[in-house]
Amino acid sequence: MKRIRVAGIIEMDGGYALMHRKNVKQTPNTEKPYGEYYVFPGGGLEENETYEEGVEREILEEFGIKVKVKEQIYSRRVNEENYEYLYKCEYVSGEFGTGTGPEFSGDPKYKDRGEYIPEIVSKEKIRNIRLFPEEFAKQLIANLK
Repeated sequence: MKRIRVAGIIEMDGGYALMHRKNVKQTPNTEKPYGEYYVFPGGGLEENETYEEGVEREILEEFGIKVKVKEQIYSRRVNEENYEYLYKCEYVSGEFGTGTGPEFSGDPKYKDRGEYIPEIVSKEKIRNIRLFPEEFAKQLIANLK
């Protein structure tokens, strides 16, 4: 089944708004990261949703802020059926850290997924964190120089 994941990067307060993941359990037969790391906010597209609408919805759910998608900056083919796209976004309104997405709802399917902590990471610190997907992190760091 084809899966498209969209994510955004938002410059805020001299850094980037990222989701800090802690205590993520290792799952058998998967290459998903575990432990402590950061990810670009995002998720899978919903039916009949444009890529831009998906990014804006996911960021609102995860961070509680409205953003405007400016442009696609990176893309990658994960495997035969899965693709991921990263969009540069501009903050519009809202209070950072007030997201109400399923990650914060106590939904049992998120029980073993660890903690989700919205965080603004300074541009200096971005080089020293585990940030996924690695391909997007490397491109971002290269562009900071």
